[in-house]
Amino acid sequence: MTRLVLAGLAVLAIIYTVPILVYAAFASFWGMAVPPGSVTIFLTGILLSKAGTAAAFVGLYALARPRLGRRWIPYAALWYAMFIAGEIGQAMGPGYTWREALAGGISETVYVPLAAWITARVAGTQEVQR
Repeated sequence: MTRLVLAGLAVLAIIYTVPILVYAAFASFWGMAVPPGSVTIFLTGILLSKAGTAAAFVGLYALARPRLGRRWIPYAALWYAMFIAGEIGQAMGPGYTWREALAGGISETVYVPLAAWITARVAGTQEVQR
C-alpha cells in the first residue's frame, strides 16, 4: 500500500506540474491567460482534478498489474489515447481553443509516459494482495 501511495503522489506531482510549465511557455508565445477570477481557486480546482486522475491512474495500474507486469508502455498508450481524444473533443466545442488543446497534448505527451514509467517502477514491485 505504501508504494501505491508514493506512486500516486509522484504521479500527481508530474501531472500537475508539467501542464503548468507547458501552459506557461505557451502563454509567453501566444498570450494564453489564466481564466478570469481567482488564480488560487483555479489552481486548486486543477489540483483536485489531477488528484482524482492520479488516484485512478495508479489504482487501475495496481488492478491491471497481474496482467501487465511491468509493461508500462501499453498502459500509457491507453491513457494517452483517452487524453488526446479529450483534448480534440474539447477544442471542437466552445470555450477551449486549439492552442489550448495543443498545449494539453504536448503536456500529455510528456507526463503520461513519465507517469506510467514512474508508476511501474514504484508500484510495479509490490505484491498484489487478494
